[in-house]
Amino acid sequence: MNLKKRAIKAAELAIDKKASDTVILELKELSSIADYFVICSGDNPAQIKAIAEAIDDYFSKKKILPLGKEGMDFARWVLIDYGDIVIHVFDRETRAFYDLEKFWIDAPRIPLEQ
Repeated sequence: MNLKKRAIKAAELAIDKKASDTVILELKELSSIADYFVICSGDNPAQIKAIAEAIDDYFSKKKILPLGKEGMDFARWVLIDYGDIVIHVFDRETRAFYDLEKFWIDAPRIPLEQ
């Protein structure tokens, strides 16, 4: 599975858990941080954890392990770093505050069906 397909799969898993406002930013021409950011929102800490766990569980079963995972304790912003793909699961307030989409305004968006 190539990186773009992995990013799309992560977004689909988030959508399956009722994540809202899910977007994929393609950063490979803009940054060395990652090739893709998957950004989505959950309504409450339990949902945010469920979204993050669904993504982590799926990729772990495929032997794709994260380099790091942060934020599960408070679940306002959970970050799962797969190196080339970084997953951001936010609550709405935290997402609006950090506004990653505005920061990466020039990044192409990968279309998703939601």
